[in-house]
This record gives sequence, structure tokens and C-alpha cells, in this order.
Amino acid sequence: MDQTTATTTGQRSKAAFDLTPPTKQEFDHLVADLNDEERHVILEHGTERPFCGIFNEAKEKGTYGCRLCGLPLFRSGAKFESGTGWPSFFDPIDREHVAFVRDTSYGMVRTEIRCARCEGHLGHVFNDGPPPTGERFCMNSVSLRFVAEGDPLPDLLGRGAPEGEPLA
Repeated sequence: MDQTTATTTGQRSKAAFDLTPPTKQEFDHLVADLNDEERHVILEHGTERPFCGIFNEAKEKGTYGCRLCGLPLFRSGAKFESGTGWPSFFDPIDREHVAFVRDTSYGMVRTEIRCARCEGHLGHVFNDGPPPTGERFCMNSVSLRFVAEGDPLPDLLGRGAPEGEPLA
């Protein structure tokens, strides 16, 4: 797979989040509490079964972040019902928070979405979404964590939140 997003080591996103990848020790700590399905999807680039994920029909206001490292990925206002069986979003909080990777598995050519900080597998993006982007970020629920509106975002790597947080 060819990664098409520039490496962001030591950089902050436009939304002011630290995108420095976790160290090996930090990564090992993050993966220690993953269950078998989360490990399969996030670390081995698997896919959860459709219509089974806890966020597929979720409607609560807040922020969806990376299950592994906590980086905020999508606001609930960008979530829409795609009918595909997976939670779908039309726009990330910051495009620098997702890495776009060419995926040629299963005889298809798709664009895989990974967390730009920890490289955890999130899902895929397709060009059949609603306006204004026309994109459908089709995510695995097990790859996401939800933070309700008004609650602080997790700081799993101890890097602090940008000024003005929480995003939720």
C-alpha cells in the first residue's frame, strides 16, 4: 500500500492536535486493552460485520475519535445515514487527522482511512457521499470512541489539548 498523506512526525494539525506517532512503549500501552475484534480491525485492517457496530445508528451530539489513540476524527454533525451498515461521515474534523492509503485488497482498488497519528485502521472513503464534500467516510465502530458534547476529549498520550477544547 502506498501512503498518500505526508508524514506528520512532530507536527500539529490545523486543528492544533499533536500528530506525532506514539513511541513503541506508548503504542504497546494503547493496544494492551483492545479486545480481539478491536485488534483484528484496528491492527490487522479487518472489517466489522455491517449493521452490528454500536455507532451505526447513534445520534448523540459529540465527537468521534480514534479508538486507539484518541485523536478527534469526526463531529456528530458530519454523520449521516448511508444505509451501508457502518457509521458514515461526510467530512473529518481536520483532513490531516486521517491518512489516505491505496488499498488493493480483495481485487478492488479503494482508499483506506487510517488514523494519521497511530496508523490504526478506521475504514474506507468513497466518492458517493452527500454534499458538500461528496465523500462517504465509512468507518468501523470498533475503530472509534465517542465523546459526548461538553465532555473533555481524552488525552491518551499526555500531550495536552489545543486551546479552546473540548471539540465536542
